[in-house]
Amino acid sequence: MEPTRNTGTEDGRERSGAGDLALVLGGGGARAAYQAGFLRGLGRAWPELRFPVVTGISAGAINAVHLAAHRGPLAAAAGDLVDLWSALSIDRVFRVDTACLARNLLRWAVRLVSGGSALAPQVRGLVDTGPLDDFLRRVLPARDGEIAGIGDNLERGVLRAFALSTLDYATGRTVTWVQGRDITTWERPHRRSRQARITVDHVMASAALPLLFPAVELDGSWYGDGGVRQSAPLSPALHLGASRILTVSTRYPRTFAEADRAATRGYPPPAQVLGNLLNAIFLDVVDQDALRLERLNLLLRELPEEKRHGLKPIDLLVIRPSQDLGRLVSGYEGELPRGFRFLTRSLGTRETASPDFLSLVMFQPEYLRRLIEIGEADAEARREEIAALLQSSAPP
Repeated sequence: MEPTRNTGTEDGRERSGAGDLALVLGGGGARAAYQAGFLRGLGRAWPELRFPVVTGISAGAINAVHLAAHRGPLAAAAGDLVDLWSALSIDRVFRVDTACLARNLLRWAVRLVSGGSALAPQVRGLVDTGPLDDFLRRVLPARDGEIAGIGDNLERGVLRAFALSTLDYATGRTVTWVQGRDITTWERPHRRSRQARITVDHVMASAALPLLFPAVELDGSWYGDGGVRQSAPLSPALHLGASRILTVSTRYPRTFAEADRAATRGYPPPAQVLGNLLNAIFLDVVDQDALRLERLNLLLRELPEEKRHGLKPIDLLVIRPSQDLGRLVSGYEGELPRGFRFLTRSLGTRETASPDFLSLVMFQPEYLRRLIEIGEADAEARREEIAALLQSSAPP
């Protein structure tokens, strides 16, 4: 599949200033390790590169906040990010001991058969994400509750804005939390922005996979994964003034032949249904938003500037994995802790050739390292396209 790239200047003129460059990191659970590898590869080619605007959704928000809070340029920030992913394991994300899993499953079972009784136990998530919360608080130093590095970089002028998206479960609206300089907020019927000093709670809320991870309370409301209803994942970067966007998806771009290939035979197991559902919610929207932007660029190029109503063409480069991360995960399921592996296999992960659901929760070192390697290789393979977006010559 050809990469999605939209060019807003037909004659290759330089953009004025570097503040219009944005990095957008989408979701994908454990697949976000691919983004870390890509960023390290990018940092090797452009070690001093900085993104004035950084936005993230779901697991991508974790990578995004690390970059926004890091004092160093891309090479140093991405190197440290890879070190964090390399040290990660599933027990540092959520509790997987048999007793904890059994207790949570029992609470859900009682809730489901309670008939809505007031005596039914309250359930918040299938797993306890306390370990991830502790991990992020160690690696993202805070000052008066807020992640200190973001404010420091804003004051230094190396960052203009950072944003991450969440879903307000009470209203069903996507809320994008923004910290930056000279920010103008925006509001739509189904999505809005709010200025905030970003904390670990904001990051945990953005990455809270629905039902699996518990929601997080922010300002009196309960929030979950920002990818659930974020129909325009590129929108925050555009609102924050970006006219050049590099976005890193974790969705493999299948060929026509691959798209026609069945991943399972007979009645689909729950793992297959969940994989399709999660892909539609978290990953497909990047392609849809990129297609809309491409079509809008085509229209804008045909119009004189006075008839564009303030709109401008946007340079966009979408990076996608060169290998199917869902199909790749099957070889690593045996590394999962026994109790958790029992649950995943009960969903039928061995009955499908592409257990995409499993790839979202496969926080196992060997799988994460493989994704990092693929990301680095893809950065090297796409160097010329990236150089064109950055409007600089590729380094020797």
